[in-house]
Amino acid sequence: MDFDQERQLMVDEQLRLRGITDPLVLESMGLVPRHLFVPEHLLHSAYRDGPLPIGEDQTISQPYIVALMVQCLQLKPGSRVLEIGTGSAYGAAVLAQMGMEVYTIERLPNLADLASAQLKELSFESVHVRIGDGSLGWPEKAPFDGIIVTAASPEIPEALCAQLSPGALMVIPIGDVVNQSLLKVSKSDTEELKIETVADVRFVPLIGEQGWRIQED
Repeated sequence: MDFDQERQLMVDEQLRLRGITDPLVLESMGLVPRHLFVPEHLLHSAYRDGPLPIGEDQTISQPYIVALMVQCLQLKPGSRVLEIGTGSAYGAAVLAQMGMEVYTIERLPNLADLASAQLKELSFESVHVRIGDGSLGWPEKAPFDGIIVTAASPEIPEALCAQLSPGALMVIPIGDVVNQSLLKVSKSDTEELKIETVADVRFVPLIGEQGWRIQED
């Protein structure tokens, strides 16, 4: 399989035709080898138009959704970005390829370890991986120029809002297991939040203190 050709087709047919126009996003997604961030038995599907399982009931998001969320942040190279839900680290790699300093949090240790190893293998040195509760963010590294959340929360976590720089944007899916909306949250210089609905989406739940709580038996 010609992965370079598949990747270019993904950019042209899945991204450009759906309104992804940010040249930095398009360039980055045309360069990052998505097939190296999916399980080996799914290599043939790496560039398909849909999410893929990566183990532990988690997924790598559909390419278009990755591009849409990153484009919504309106980032410039050198920006500091917080990502909640590292997963396979594909999204973090896209951001790093764009020239961002990325702080990404994964609550599942096995996925975090695999992600760290793959990022190191591909020399994405501007990505910092942490194991923890993503709903609480990474306060020691705040404030951030953008926050991207790749799991659905019942409401916007206050901790993440507090870690967003004035004038910066956050994209986050909000809703239950069935009905979710991708929101773009902007923070004014006066700390006021403006919320805009971007699209209907379907993500795994954001588990954490300010997300969905795990029910104890």
